[in-house]
Amino acid sequence: MFGLKKKKKKAEADAEAEAEQAEAPPQAEAGEDAEGEAPAKKKLSGKKLVLFIILPAVLVLGGGGAAAYLLLFSGAPAEQHADADAGHGKGKAKGGHGGEGEPGEGVPGPNGTTITYGEDVVFVALPEMLVNITGPDGRPAYLKLRLTLEAPNEDAVTALTESVPRVSDQFNSFLRELRTDDLAGSAGAYRLRIELLRRVNIAIAPHQINAVLIEEMLVQ
Repeated sequence: MFGLKKKKKKAEADAEAEAEQAEAPPQAEAGEDAEGEAPAKKKLSGKKLVLFIILPAVLVLGGGGAAAYLLLFSGAPAEQHADADAGHGKGKAKGGHGGEGEPGEGVPGPNGTTITYGEDVVFVALPEMLVNITGPDGRPAYLKLRLTLEAPNEDAVTALTESVPRVSDQFNSFLRELRTDDLAGSAGAYRLRIELLRRVNIAIAPHQINAVLIEEMLVQ
């Protein structure tokens, strides 16, 4: 009797084991399905993240970057163009002469001259002159001159600077005939300016020079 009960319990235990084994696959499949759905849900969540969070952020940032670019750089060409126009207008204000400088600033001119533009006149400095004159008792002396000529307009300046060799010849011919006594005092300097003015105006006629300014006069 005892042996039969033991066999019955063993049979019932075997039956329960088989039942558990039979039920195990559906659970595994359910687990696999659950695991398979989880990645699917994760992938879906990633797509939603890209579509609804990252993409709008990129669009916003891209729009902000484009707006910043337009704000920062759209005005640059206009400013550069305005600066160029201002510089061009400044050049026109100077009369369109390629060699002109600022008022009071000397610029090199043709034939060794230096041109300085004033408000209403133009000053042309001639190259330094050194000539022989007659000193006391007929002894030789030297006259060193630095002259600046006052011109009324550009036409006179052009005529003068192009005629510097002719003007220098006129001056040298006159100065070699001078004596040191002819240059004494303010009266001598005044007569020298008048004679030089007359000769330069002859050389550049029909243009005229307003005045001859003596920057330096040294007799040795």
